[in-house]
Amino acid sequence: MKKFELLEKSENGMHRIKALRDFGEVKKGDIGGFVQSEDNLSHDGDCWLYNDAKVSGDARVFGDARVFVNAMVSENARVSGDARVSGDARVFGDARVFGNAMVYENARVCSYARFEGEAKGNEIITS
Repeated sequence: MKKFELLEKSENGMHRIKALRDFGEVKKGDIGGFVQSEDNLSHDGDCWLYNDAKVSGDARVFGDARVFVNAMVSENARVSGDARVSGDARVFGDARVFGNAMVYENARVCSYARFEGEAKGNEIITS
């Protein structure tokens, strides 16, 4: 059963999402962040995009992961488990952020990095 729908494309060329049912902290009708396609966010688990968070390219957010504020997940990156990405953080390339990882402020996780820790500030995690 689908948990969100795509709203009309915005000026950034992406779709804002809208919850179709209650799950986790999200209530039916809540407006979420932006995706390039429905494949960017799983309909399973409690994963969600908040505020102006964006997921694009072949990137995917799934499990119970959450992406907040202006964070961006792009290219072929994956964010899963109970991971949190927020602030102006970026996860891109073939990076994997999982488990209880927290990536926030201006941190970057990129290339082929596999990350399950805490990155903040101007930290850059690569493989």
